[in-house]
Amino acid sequence: MNETYPIHYPQFYTATIIDWKHLLLDNQHKDIIIDSLKFLVADKRIILNAFVIMSNHIHLIWQPTFAYTPSDIQASFMKHTAKELKRSLAGKDAAALEAYKVNKYNRTYQFWKREPLSIELRTHAVYMQKLEYIHYNPVKAGLCVNPEDYYYSSAKFYHIGIDDFGMLTHYSGN
Repeated sequence: MNETYPIHYPQFYTATIIDWKHLLLDNQHKDIIIDSLKFLVADKRIILNAFVIMSNHIHLIWQPTFAYTPSDIQASFMKHTAKELKRSLAGKDAAALEAYKVNKYNRTYQFWKREPLSIELRTHAVYMQKLEYIHYNPVKAGLCVNPEDYYYSSAKFYHIGIDDFGMLTHYSGN
């Protein structure tokens, strides 16, 4: 078996900020998501095919590499981004941080809604439907006219071949 070839199907992954708060409206917070994804790609934990970062949720198509499971990747991503979002709010807007305070036995703050959506993309048709859904999310939200005009998305990569973030792999493998 080739140990560098992924053994898991690509995943359509959606994570939502708790109570649909618009925490990711701030581009610095979007950059936390970008930096986390870049790390996962550079560390060869995932192959990232597509993404969009909206003001209160994210959609991804990613595929864990051989040594990782989807749940490993999801847990580390959620934990790391929550820690960085907390640090960002604590440093610049402590009052806003209080909006994410929870009374839970295992945490003081919660940024992500529990149980994010993760769907295996087992067919080309479903894969393409999710890819289009991701790219048209900002258009449907009225943030842009064309999908490739929204900066925090992989649409530009698929429409005109530019990867502004240097972390994407085309779904065809190129």
